[in-house]
Amino acid sequence: MIIEPRMRGFICLTAHPDGCEQNVKNQIEYIKSKGAINGAKKVLVIGASTGFGLASRISSAFGSNASTIGVFFEKPPSEGKTASPGWYNSAAFEKEAHKAGLYAKSINGDAFSDEVKKQTIDMIKADLGQIDLVIYSLASPVRLDPKTGVLHRSTLKPIGEKFTNKTVDFHSGKVSEISIEPAQGDDIENTVKVMGGEDWTMWMDALKAENLLADGATTVAYSYIGPSLTEAVYRKGTIGRAKDHLEATAFTITDSLADINGKAYVSVNKALVTQASSAIPVIPLYISLLYKIMKEEGIHEGCIEQIQRLYAERLFSGKEIATDEKGRIRIDDWEMRQDVQDKIAKLWQEATTENLAEIGDLEGYRNDFHNLFGFGFDGVDYKADANEMVAVESI
Repeated sequence: MIIEPRMRGFICLTAHPDGCEQNVKNQIEYIKSKGAINGAKKVLVIGASTGFGLASRISSAFGSNASTIGVFFEKPPSEGKTASPGWYNSAAFEKEAHKAGLYAKSINGDAFSDEVKKQTIDMIKADLGQIDLVIYSLASPVRLDPKTGVLHRSTLKPIGEKFTNKTVDFHSGKVSEISIEPAQGDDIENTVKVMGGEDWTMWMDALKAENLLADGATTVAYSYIGPSLTEAVYRKGTIGRAKDHLEATAFTITDSLADINGKAYVSVNKALVTQASSAIPVIPLYISLLYKIMKEEGIHEGCIEQIQRLYAERLFSGKEIATDEKGRIRIDDWEMRQDVQDKIAKLWQEATTENLAEIGDLEGYRNDFHNLFGFGFDGVDYKADANEMVAVESI
């Protein structure tokens, strides 16, 4: 079938298997070009199919020759209907990993559930014995608590008072003002339940109980802080409360791993175009301005560049891992440079529908968004018939 992007708001309803494969191959080539990383050899990535999770799996496999198990919740294809992009990404990753002689298996299911945890534990026992590194990179708007059976939904809301600021529709380029009503009722608690550290703790407790964590095992979860421009709706909003909980969880997990010399970290990463960030008002405008400045400064990074630097210069550098005053690894350091933020603050005041294409990088934003779904890659013939029925080899 000929596969074209079909948009509905902030979501693309189709994904291109050949484009997703090219995306994975490009990331693999980047990792190979940067040289070997003396990293973990047996790696579990929870949330492994897109964004930072996919980049982590690629960095582990092709930077450190690691055996990897990836857990994700993706939609497989059916005749005449494409899979979700994460499915095609994972299929391409496994294909390339197996070609390189690397162990790679995947589990498709709800990572919040006890069933998927047990399935993962059984696979580790059968194939790898123990795990050296656990990456926790889940991004889901809902979570069914396996203990209570309650379905929790996260919300993106400010706390205390209504938030009003600029945003952009990145499809049309229209800059407008948006208002978001404050959190009410159980909004904060539900968001913490979905996006906080409770499930991360459950995973680590389950792995440790079965003696599946090697001595000195490390686990890393990903977070974001961002600038004062976005803090009312992000870091000081409902999502920020969840991130606070996630970051506090790193300390409790580290305590629980003390007897095996294990450590838990939160890595604060850079703002990037993801399916989740595209739906957050204000963020697309901020990213458009950020990209323009960071590209001009020669310090722009995508997911794969961020994770390669996290691995090579922080986690596996052979030196003590540098953290901030709250124990977090800051791989958002280039984004948060004062000169970069000062320029964004100035441009923010000036940004209009008429000038955004000039003062920001709206085209770069759109291109990255299309890339998420396998569109816009050089070397892919988008006018040719594509086979939507791609299988993940281990599923």
